[in-house]
Amino acid sequence: MLTLAAWLLNDLLKNTMKKLFSILTPGLAPVLVLLASCQNNSADSVKEAKQATAEKTDSARRVEQPVDTSVLPVTKDDADFIISAADGGMLEVELGRLAQTNAASQGVKDFGNLMIRDHSKGGDEIKSLVSSKRVVLPAALSNDHQKKVEELQKKKGAEFDKSYIDFMVGDHREDIRAFEKAAKDAKDPDIKAFANNHLPMLHQHLDSAEKLLRKLKKVNFPPIAPTKGY
Repeated sequence: MLTLAAWLLNDLLKNTMKKLFSILTPGLAPVLVLLASCQNNSADSVKEAKQATAEKTDSARRVEQPVDTSVLPVTKDDADFIISAADGGMLEVELGRLAQTNAASQGVKDFGNLMIRDHSKGGDEIKSLVSSKRVVLPAALSNDHQKKVEELQKKKGAEFDKSYIDFMVGDHREDIRAFEKAAKDAKDPDIKAFANNHLPMLHQHLDSAEKLLRKLKKVNFPPIAPTKGY
């Protein structure tokens, strides 16, 4: 009798659990989907840096008389420029390192070393510059730049050489336009000077990248158009 009773109790518990699970599952599904979505969408370091900077500068502007007048908040445009410059510099260094292992051409490897040297130095200058600006720099590459690194990691030899240098040409053209705009329009004198002082280096990088790409692809490039009013 005890064995029969135990069997009946066990069967009753199994049926009860099945019914309970069937009731709860539809309600849990949206939660599980939401959790999976959150895990797949990693935070963008550059967006976080810009948001943190905006919060710090907004807080600073609420203070009518800052204790230290040398530590004044920068404008949103100035902050966005220097944060993007830091992100771009980190990308140049990361891809320069990748070129040392994935490139076939010694010229491409040498160019990568140039990117590591110049943009590491530029990154240090940015850190020093923003130390008194209430600007938060990104801790890692932006999501878009990380995707570019992962894309180029899959390429080797001549394929890598062409893709990497082709990207460097387009990327430095965009950088020059952004730096020219900041050199002309930035409100913060230190950020303005930083942009202006780095333009010659960026033009040298672009010139070197275009020469390399001519050899790799045998193409010619039109001169870069200057920013209006610069």
